[in-house]
Amino acid sequence: TGPGNPPPPVPATRADLVDVTAPMVGTFYIAPAPGEPPFVEVGSRIRVGQTVCILEAMKLMNELESEVAGEVLEVLVDDGTPVEFGQVLMRVKPG
Repeated sequence: TGPGNPPPPVPATRADLVDVTAPMVGTFYIAPAPGEPPFVEVGSRIRVGQTVCILEAMKLMNELESEVAGEVLEVLVDDGTPVEFGQVLMRVKPG
């Protein structure tokens, strides 16, 4: 790394952000039903206890509630995508 070289990429996890992770294996849904508005979008303000998505596991729809209040900065999973336990679904800037 010398003069004129680009800086290294910013790490995926920033200390000032909170990761919202999948508490189970399932299918990620950002809206309550097809064609309905999403629970959250990038830029949404959320509060503790607010539903941020649904994880479907074995035909059960599990609402995932936020454990932090703040602003959604990233949604990392596409609607209808299978997710793994512990996978980061979105990142929130607390505040």
